Amino acid sequence: MLLVGLFGLALAGCGYNNVPTLEEKAKAAWGEVQNQYQRRADLIPNLVETVRGYAQQEREVLTQVIEARAKATQVKVDASTITDPAKFKEYQDAQNQLSGALGRLMVTVERYPDLKSNQNFLALQSQLEGTENRVAVARRDYIQTVQAFNTEIRTFPGVIWAKLFWGAKPMESFSATAGAERPPAVKF
Repeated sequence: MLLVGLFGLALAGCGYNNVPTLEEKAKAAWGEVQNQYQRRADLIPNLVETVRGYAQQEREVLTQVIEARAKATQVKVDASTITDPAKFKEYQDAQNQLSGALGRLMVTVERYPDLKSNQNFLALQSQLEGTENRVAVARRDYIQTVQAFNTEIRTFPGVIWAKLFWGAKPMESFSATAGAERPPAVKF
């Protein structure tokens, strides 16, 4: 009995439990990323309906937002598939496309002063801005947990436990979109 207890302490002390612990933290962080993206997706129908009431001639922009939302909600990457680079890229691309469509919608709204002063629109815009901030925080937390997990399974002694006992694979992480390193051009 004492030998079993000492063996357990030796395993825990040498990092045997680090791989599953860090994996669970990364999966939890991924769940928060998905939660915030879902919150954003849930806000969009109300935003589109509010804008549609004031700017019916902006049908093309509204259609782009609706289509991007539909595509973003169709691509599912659960915690068990965050090690699949192709699926993860598809998810990230769909979310980036939705962000772009929302950005174009907000630029379009600038042409409608009545809409910009509508209380319902202002409340939705505020919620959307708050959600975008939450998405950024959730993505940052996910990136940090994945970095810790990936470092653990690639360095000693974690690499031993990861390969022999856990079968752990590196997780995918978010990357900046193409062109994000350049500041936007401002024209007057």
